[in-house]
Amino acid sequence: MRVTVSDISNALEEFAPLNYQESYDNSGLLVGDRNQEVKACLLSLDCTIEVVEEAIAKKCQMIVSHHPIVFSGLKSLTGKGQVEQVVIAAIKNDIALYACHTNLDNVRNGVNNTIAEKLGLINARILLKKSDTLCKIVTYLPELNLAEIQLAIHQEGAGQIGNYDFCSFRVNGVGTFRALEGANPSLGEIGKIHEESEVKLEVLCHTKDVNKILKAMMQAHPYEEVAYDIIAVQNQWEMGSGMIGELAEEMNPTDFLEHLKKSMQCEVVKYVPISKSIKKVAICGGSGSFLVKKAMASGADAFVTSDMKYHEFFSAEKSMMICDIGHYESEKYTTEIFAKVLSDKFPNFATLFSETNTNPIKYYTN
Repeated sequence: MRVTVSDISNALEEFAPLNYQESYDNSGLLVGDRNQEVKACLLSLDCTIEVVEEAIAKKCQMIVSHHPIVFSGLKSLTGKGQVEQVVIAAIKNDIALYACHTNLDNVRNGVNNTIAEKLGLINARILLKKSDTLCKIVTYLPELNLAEIQLAIHQEGAGQIGNYDFCSFRVNGVGTFRALEGANPSLGEIGKIHEESEVKLEVLCHTKDVNKILKAMMQAHPYEEVAYDIIAVQNQWEMGSGMIGELAEEMNPTDFLEHLKKSMQCEVVKYVPISKSIKKVAICGGSGSFLVKKAMASGADAFVTSDMKYHEFFSAEKSMMICDIGHYESEKYTTEIFAKVLSDKFPNFATLFSETNTNPIKYYTN
């Protein structure tokens, strides 16, 4: 099976859609030809010059990383910094660069779910759910075409709510129209007002799926001009920032720190001590200080994240153990997510884990 840069990009974006990324982010294909064949793909947390050199040595045509090497526009390509050096090296060696960053943070089975699994949390759910990710499509169609149109749009993701699919609401009514000169009506006659028994069909969908649902609807609909509405809804979906869950059994603070250090393979853990047992645990891979108050309000006994500033450690007021395990340590398992997505989609495709430790921080323990 021939696999291209576009195939890999599409598989990752189906799992973690690009419109789920934060506004400041730059996820997606950063360097490369979408039609280029990829025989082997290197998976890494970061994309450094050492990772590119590793890809060259291992004959990989693509690097998939969690962190984008390019966050803002490049004004030159002279090799004066690591970003430019990486881009130049990738272009010279026909290596595509793809990043899957905050969109992977925000999806239900992304970065934070992996941490939850490593820690053995049960009943894990999104800590801060996002709004504005859903909409409702309303359309009007002849009764005779209902089954065909419903099947077409449901197959593209319309009407999926939690563990249910083919969800919709419909009411019967009468539609009227008059075809003018130049029209090619499937029903009625030019110049005459026509009445048709119609169904008003409503379905909920992800905003990311709207275009493909509309395309399927248009192809299945008999009318030359299809009437439809797209309505934004404020309902929250099971996606967003951080997660929270429970340990199978309560732990005293020392045992929890040992469990955390071992599970996440950390060299050190910075933490705020508390005196109570740990049961409910909130997590956020990467920089999660913005979720401290939400974690407290959700009743977390501990909050695992990274990049906490000195004064932010005071914000829990000793009622919650804040644990800073390091940015690299909190996100290094993202490569496991990439590998699963790609192996599920392309069973015989070669995905390689980078052996380069890209963590810029070292710990002096002597």
